[in-house]
Amino acid sequence: MSTSKIISMKGNEAIVVLTCYDSNMAKILEEMNVDIILVGDSLGNVVLGYDSTRDVTVQDMIRHTGAVRRGAVSSFIVADMPYKSDETNELALMNANALIDSGADAVKIEGKPAVCKFLSQNGIAVMGHVGLLPQTAEDYKVKGKESKEAEDILNMALELEKAGCFAVVLESVPVELARRITDALKIPAIGIGAGPYCDGQVLVVNDILGMYDEFKPKFVKRYANVNEIIKKAVSQYRKEVKKGEFPSDEYSFK
Repeated sequence: MSTSKIISMKGNEAIVVLTCYDSNMAKILEEMNVDIILVGDSLGNVVLGYDSTRDVTVQDMIRHTGAVRRGAVSSFIVADMPYKSDETNELALMNANALIDSGADAVKIEGKPAVCKFLSQNGIAVMGHVGLLPQTAEDYKVKGKESKEAEDILNMALELEKAGCFAVVLESVPVELARRITDALKIPAIGIGAGPYCDGQVLVVNDILGMYDEFKPKFVKRYANVNEIIKKAVSQYRKEVKKGEFPSDEYSFK
């Protein structure tokens, strides 16, 4: 997979993107032929127990990007630029290079066409992000319901394309606005809470597996309930240890 291959998929093949944070899960996603693995700053909520993605550091992203790369050795990996890591062009380039060095093929930035352009001009592949921008959002409501805001989001997506982004994430926008943006762009639009007309879809793997239940957005479909499987396994283990049933001879050395 490459940026040119991803762009060529627009209008021809739906792009499958999942967010994950560790080596074992990344290995599974690679085996299942997921097109793009995103190491999202959502790891702050899903893995590290923070209340906000704003608490995630560059070092957090470097560590988890490296873990994902070790599990998915040949996948196309995008790493989120965390909050305040791209406040200036020079800072963004330094941090983007650090993420690339840790195993990412590209970085994702929320908004900021000028920064995206600077990184693109300096050899960094960039995925854009419009609509709801979690790092700076005051609320987590759908964006673009009003005509002015919808036009701003559309224009931002077009600016990101001009800045050299190879794809744009559309988060939490109305279906028809997502369709307009997808049709207007020459690069792929990847939806998350943006309806069925985008060029691809992205969700957090912990969400689709039912492993994270602190918050369930409307756009998340759960394909499994792994938490319940884990609880049953832990409950059985606890029961057997308490009763002296584990370890039996089968699990002991002679």
